[in-house]
Amino acid sequence: MSDPMYNVLFLCTGNTARSVLAEGILRKLGEGRFRAYSAGSQPKGMVNPFAVKVLGNYDYPTDGYRSKSWDEFSGPEAPVMDFVFTVCDSAAGETCPFWPGQPMTAHWGIPDPAAVEGTDIEKEAAFVTAFKQMRNRIEVFTALPLKSIDAMTLGARLKDIGHLPQ
Repeated sequence: MSDPMYNVLFLCTGNTARSVLAEGILRKLGEGRFRAYSAGSQPKGMVNPFAVKVLGNYDYPTDGYRSKSWDEFSGPEAPVMDFVFTVCDSAAGETCPFWPGQPMTAHWGIPDPAAVEGTDIEKEAAFVTAFKQMRNRIEVFTALPLKSIDAMTLGARLKDIGHLPQ
């Protein structure tokens, strides 16, 4: 019997930076076990170019990203999510749509690299930091024994991942 494929949705407000980084990281680290998606409560309609640049610099997928609404994932035609993670504090405080399938949820907030002002080098450095923080969390997540862990313990571990040092 083959291992299950888990659907994971990363949420942020604008769906331009952190959630896109998380989607790209899980696309590579979770290949064959996880399907990664990202969305925003108020999508800006474009992906921040520094997100794609940093993903490419670290040899992660750079194609197929778009800033989209979380409404795409709450309707009857949407894939059923197993996990939904908020990656920014403002999205964590919003009232989320009903997610079919009652996925496990946790908040994995990290500072917004898109909010950094300064030179392109300073902005890119902020995206590198966010990328590394998110990659660390996703590495821990993908190492969890999902098939053999009970729901209560899994929920606690998912929340703990959100408190890993930045």
